[in-house]
Amino acid sequence: MTMHVVLAGGGSAGHVEPMMNTADALKRRDATIGVSALGTAEGLESRLVPLRGYELALVPKVPLPRRPTVDLLRVPGRLRTAIRAAGAHLDATHASAVVGFGGYVSVPAYLAARSRKIPVVVHEANARAGIANRIGARFAARVAAAVPGTGLRNAQVIGLPLRQSISSLDRGSARPAARLALGLHEGPVLLVTGGSQGARRINAAVCHAAAALAAAGVQVLHITGPKQADDVRALLGSDAPATHHVLDYVDGMDTVYAASDLVLSRAGAMTCAELAAVGLPAVYVPLPIGNGEQALNARPTVDAGGGVLIEDAALDAECITSVVLPLLLDPARLQQMSTAARALGRPSADEALVDLIVEVAR
Repeated sequence: MTMHVVLAGGGSAGHVEPMMNTADALKRRDATIGVSALGTAEGLESRLVPLRGYELALVPKVPLPRRPTVDLLRVPGRLRTAIRAAGAHLDATHASAVVGFGGYVSVPAYLAARSRKIPVVVHEANARAGIANRIGARFAARVAAAVPGTGLRNAQVIGLPLRQSISSLDRGSARPAARLALGLHEGPVLLVTGGSQGARRINAAVCHAAAALAAAGVQVLHITGPKQADDVRALLGSDAPATHHVLDYVDGMDTVYAASDLVLSRAGAMTCAELAAVGLPAVYVPLPIGNGEQALNARPTVDAGGGVLIEDAALDAECITSVVLPLLLDPARLQQMSTAARALGRPSADEALVDLIVEVAR
């Protein structure tokens, strides 16, 4: 019987992107392997999975209330409904294995697989595992993690599955063409990004420092996020520097990575993994929510000398001119940081995860 692998994860790009990168790696390994995904109608996966050419089966969203409320009483019924929906897809595809990446949909996927004795592989992207993967790891056939110290027992550290365009990127050789494509000239380039949704504090601080950056000869590639592009353009005003390039969203991050010398960004797991893989120095501004996983995601690179950490509350225009700008104007320091970051990269994580999946599916 042909192998069919069902991937489960969603809600955010941090779950969906490694899930889809794994799907691509499975098809590269063997084009006859069937691949489909479980997700919710509300998550990014409802748009991104079909765009990548894969079937998406929808499962009802089952959020877990953080405090005891009447919603907590509804969880068991909602979970049973979600498990039935996940199980129906596993039956329809004759699933050989379920691979979970966390998020709302992973728990019903794990439980439906367990009841059918279908092997489960868990992959944890963050430095601290979420509740869905902590549940799945208890009975998974294999547990993989992007970084050490996730709290999952017997986790094999393999890195985070990346797009091939990122994992194979040679920034040095790609730099001239990338700069030409983006309309950039020689001189330091700062890439600013807050992830797929943008980051208001980062956007505002960079806008207020725009004149100082331009005066120092710095070109800015400012990826705002689709919902914040108009706000950023308004903050920059009609006299915005010609060297400040505002981009709502970018699909080909390999091009902007190749063109840039330094990144100012949040510290999502995917961002940290990609920047390490391509050896791009970063100033990380972790989002101060959840269990503090963004600061933990950035910590290995920062400790190795490949990045700098700034607390969200401390980021303003003065911080950019006193911390970010001196880095941009110090090529020797940037080269040292690039070497340190790249030493932590794991560009073959997708192939390592496929090895685990195929092993348990067979």
